[in-house]
Amino acid sequence: MAHYDVIILGAGAAGMMAAIEAGKRGRSVMVVDHAKFPGEKIRISGGGRCNFTNTNTQRDRFLSHNPRFALSALSRYTPTDFIAMVKRHGIAFHEKTLGQLFCDSNAQQIISMLTTEMRAVGVKLALSTSVVSVNKTVNGFGVALSDSNATCDSLIVATGGKSIPKMGATSFGYQMASQFGLRLVETRPALVPLTFEEGALERLKPLAGIATDVTVSHGKTRFDEALLFTHRGLSGPAILQISSFWREGDEICIDLLPDSDVMALLREARAKSPKLQIQTVVSAWLPKKLAQLLGEDLEMPGMIGDFSDKKLAVVADALTSWTLKPVGSEGYRTAEVTLGGVDTRDLDAKTMAARAVPGLYFIGEVVDVTGWLGGYNFQWAWASGWAAGQVA
Repeated sequence: MAHYDVIILGAGAAGMMAAIEAGKRGRSVMVVDHAKFPGEKIRISGGGRCNFTNTNTQRDRFLSHNPRFALSALSRYTPTDFIAMVKRHGIAFHEKTLGQLFCDSNAQQIISMLTTEMRAVGVKLALSTSVVSVNKTVNGFGVALSDSNATCDSLIVATGGKSIPKMGATSFGYQMASQFGLRLVETRPALVPLTFEEGALERLKPLAGIATDVTVSHGKTRFDEALLFTHRGLSGPAILQISSFWREGDEICIDLLPDSDVMALLREARAKSPKLQIQTVVSAWLPKKLAQLLGEDLEMPGMIGDFSDKKLAVVADALTSWTLKPVGSEGYRTAEVTLGGVDTRDLDAKTMAARAVPGLYFIGEVVDVTGWLGGYNFQWAWASGWAAGQVA
């Protein structure tokens, strides 16, 4: 039976980073994954170009029952550190917007970089290999695999969350946590499109394919990014962001003309084009079909020249505080990440070790740490994997 210093379950971003760091310390490492290829979620990320980090990484960009938990790993392994590795491998990249860094070519470059780093330190990569069972031994862990058995001193769980099951996502990591007595924070899809009841959806369907820059808010949380209408509801960066904060039964508020003095625009239109209907006026600022829908909702026939300031204020409110009530989301099928996971109260923030189980670690998406859209979740994967790799 083979023995390794470290066995890592999951060949995703966090798992490969942990393997690299443990290998650098001279540890014998095996990474196990049931997929045929490593880094499958890396491959499809960022439209195939991998939004591998965000230069604006800071604590308030992460959701967790303990927002301070991620700070230790994130402050010790920063975007600058990962960028240095990317540059060392000659991978060209660019900043798209808001600190988001993407490969100029494709995401496979990041996967190749990680696998090259693993090979350089002697990491064994066991793909198309399932974990049958794991048990605690006197000196570590016994791992029964689909094709063999192995033992290890340290076991790192980097199996990710439930998002995108077609990529092989499962609840295995949460099952492992429960097996060893760790608590779980309820999981739910995050960074996911929102859906509507049939009546509202019928109204919105003609807008499918239309995108526009907006401010979407939920309570005091707001995001200034693009919104996309789909056949199923709403998507786009602004919606994906707010979905992590939205809960069933809540409304979202959309400012369709952010950073504009809408009342001043309406008064100017009234003075310059008094014979136009409100839909026509609004279509100068918004996509025509969206302007038509809003005009129908307002039920304000007639020419804008006849509108009082009170009527204009109603129009302005409709444009800046368009309130919608989603009934759900598209679920894990399209969610980019999973909110919730292994309770951080049971983990050491510096090492990612399970407090009550010597030699056991949880890293990446399986932990109750979820970043905003835009490279933050990858940075958490790199940082948490790095932290565990220093000690496992």
